[in-house]
Amino acid sequence: MSVMLQIDGLAKRFGGVKAVDSCSFEVEEGTITALIGPNGSGKTTAFNMITGYLKADEGRLDFRGETVSRPRPAPLYRRGLSRTFQQARIFPELTVEENLVVARGGSWTTMFQRRVSRKDHERAMRMLEEFGLSDLAGLRAADLSYGQRKLLEFASVLMSEPKLVLLDEPTAGVNPVMIDTMERHIRERHAAGTTFLIVEHDMQFVMRLCDPVIVLDRGAPIAMGTPSEIQSDPKVLEAYLGS
Repeated sequence: MSVMLQIDGLAKRFGGVKAVDSCSFEVEEGTITALIGPNGSGKTTAFNMITGYLKADEGRLDFRGETVSRPRPAPLYRRGLSRTFQQARIFPELTVEENLVVARGGSWTTMFQRRVSRKDHERAMRMLEEFGLSDLAGLRAADLSYGQRKLLEFASVLMSEPKLVLLDEPTAGVNPVMIDTMERHIRERHAAGTTFLIVEHDMQFVMRLCDPVIVLDRGAPIAMGTPSEIQSDPKVLEAYLGS
């Protein structure tokens, strides 16, 4: 497998605190890679730097074989890298369908006029059908449940047919049924060729879904391997248990 994302020496300081320190790892094409670690280990900060929502103090990022000198969300999105957030980011006053059309690249003028082209409508409805949201297409996104919002955000990032999707805590705050639904959609998309990098605290979810698993502690990787290797690694146990 080829390397889709390579991070080399990523660093970020907030005052005198090093949130991420000399962080280097790779995400191979065709994997569901997990990025885990104790609270405060730098996972979301690393995500934000990779996707251009936070400027790194140091480090280099290569995506699909090309160096990205100044990571920014929109250019990365167009190149095939998209992400979700811990708290789902949607457009609450738009309908469920319109959220997907905007994610696809539909114009804001179209949204203000409440007109959606047949092509965009068909594409959005196929995605909503896949995610079990088609009956809610005309509903305001603000009226969705928390779990439905997370599904809508996930469906929205897939509208651009990304090569790599970064999921930030996809199961946080959702019930077990929704966790199973989220896992099924990740597996289906992965089988169709999408690569994933996932930050997640639910270790059962990680261990049954992800391989490899990368562990951060104090802003730097301390271990990488299969789920079974990570579960028995003394450095990982010490980082989580403090013993």
